[in-house]
Order: sequence, then C-alpha cells, then structure tokens
Amino acid sequence: MLKKIMLVLLTSWLLQGCAAAVLAGGATAVKSAGDPRTLGSQIDDKSIQIKVTRLLSENPETKDKGNINMTSYNGIVLLTGQVPNERVREVAAELSRVDGVKDVHNQLRVGSEISFGTGSKDSWLTTRIKSKFLADKNVSGLNIKVVTENGEVFLMGLVSQQEADRAVNLARNVDGVARVIKAFEYKN
Repeated sequence: MLKKIMLVLLTSWLLQGCAAAVLAGGATAVKSAGDPRTLGSQIDDKSIQIKVTRLLSENPETKDKGNINMTSYNGIVLLTGQVPNERVREVAAELSRVDGVKDVHNQLRVGSEISFGTGSKDSWLTTRIKSKFLADKNVSGLNIKVVTENGEVFLMGLVSQQEADRAVNLARNVDGVARVIKAFEYKN
C-alpha cells in the first residue's frame, strides 16, 4: 500500500513538472528528457523560432517569397528551403540574427519550390535516418535533429566528434540521400 501511495505522489510530482515546462514554453511544448540542452536553452530555441518566423513573415522582401524553413538548436539557426533569388536568401539570413542566435547556417537554395511529392519523400528520409540513429548504440538519436530538404540532409545537435562522424555515415548510407550537411555543435 505504501508503494502505491509513493507511486501516486511521484507521478503527481512529475506531472506538475511537465505542466511547468509547457507553461514555461508558452504555447509550445518543451522537450527536456534526454536532451543535452538545458531547459533554458530549449525555451530560448523556441523563442528564437517564434521571433525569426514572425520577422520572415512580416518582411516584404521575404514574405510569401519561396519556401523558407527555420530550425533553431542551442542558439544555432538553420535555414532551408528555396527562394527566388540571392537577395531574398541574404535578407532571410540577416533577419535570423535575432538576440540569442550564435550562428546562422544559411542553406537556402535559389530555385523553384519543391513539390509535395518531394516533401513527402523528404519526410520519409528523415524518418528512416532517425530510425537508424535510434537503433545505433553509438549515436544518441534523441539528441540529433534531422532536417531533410530536397534529398539534402542537415544534422544538428550537441554531440561529440565521434558521434557526429557516425551519424553522418549512417545518414549518408540511406537510399535517396543526395548529400549530408553538418550543423553540429561539438561537446568537449
């Protein structure tokens, strides 16, 4: 009986912590378990994403111009997608340098937007790569963000050099991957 009471109290305490994490992240849920970033860094990343997305959608040079996707991980911003010209590409990168951003990896491509079919293939590639990471004992699959755009795979996360090398090898050997680009931050 005492074990049941302790279990209920522990579960209640853990659920309160989850609610606090959700509230701290505003309207977005914050993942904390297994993430090498601090809770503060996770919240900062969500804030960066909201700010940059807002700036991109409000700026006349980037609003409705191409397909711009933005990901933030530990203060590092990754821009992917397609834009109509180099000027839009440059403006998007400048708008991404909001407070808290350490670096911007501008991987926007000048060209036509990808099709729905290509986007679906990209989602499938991401799923396959994440599955490989989770099945590999030398890669912490939960700590690596995988973004796939037009067959190009972008890897982000806070990892060791060995883990990064292993992740790149795993991703590179998935059928359909055209190229793997690292946007990692390395642990000492």
